[in-house]
Amino acid sequence: MIKAIFFDLDDTLLWDKRSVKEAFEATCKLAEKKYGIDPALLEDKVRRNARALYASYDTHAFTQMIGINPFEGLWGNFTDEGESFGKLKEIVPGYRKESWTRGLSDMGINDSLFGHQLAETFPEMRKKSAFVFAETFHVLDQLKGDYKLLLLTNGSPELQQTKLKITPELTPYFDHIVISGMFGRGKPDPAIFEHSLNLLSVQKDNVIMVGDNLMTDILGASRAGITSVWINRHNKKVNDAAPDYEISNLEELLPIVNKINHRDK
Repeated sequence: MIKAIFFDLDDTLLWDKRSVKEAFEATCKLAEKKYGIDPALLEDKVRRNARALYASYDTHAFTQMIGINPFEGLWGNFTDEGESFGKLKEIVPGYRKESWTRGLSDMGINDSLFGHQLAETFPEMRKKSAFVFAETFHVLDQLKGDYKLLLLTNGSPELQQTKLKITPELTPYFDHIVISGMFGRGKPDPAIFEHSLNLLSVQKDNVIMVGDNLMTDILGASRAGITSVWINRHNKKVNDAAPDYEISNLEELLPIVNKINHRDK
């Protein structure tokens, strides 16, 4: 019998990829206006440089464990407690400037001052680009009150809380919010799932995990012995981390919950 539901945040409830895309587009248009370059090509160059730079720092293993991606590094402040977050906080200003400056350089433009300007603009554009999937609130409205709801998200506490502050309607739905950077380990580590079970005082057999990422949400749930529901909006292929259920829209979740509960009566 399902008594509680764990939800991932980014690209499950919040449309993070669209938010990042629109922030890039708005920022790159400044370069188009100043230098007449193709904004889409600049975006591609900056993304490539950001990924490469991000992987070169000694904080990379930590960011992988906690679940902080390169594009979050382009706008997060990482004012969180802990030595590793302190290192990340020191790195990101230079990382942002270098990512944008190298992107410009790849387009034949050597202008580090403008690179710095773009690096400072991107976080502001990202904060203005907050998107929630159309069905998110309708589904949460149907679940709230009948089930315990917990938000289980990888990332920096400061950054994830910023995302929630700019979409304040989400937070009241949840009995608990668990952020990997505060816990010390991220999905797919089963420990963060077990911690979440303890917070809600429920057994693993009474919970389902809903998320978009096979290698964090689904694999982690599987390792913790929790039923998983993969939201696959883009018709991706299943890999070794096979979900128990697959949906393409959150609206399909409630029938699955009802089916499980009817079966377990």
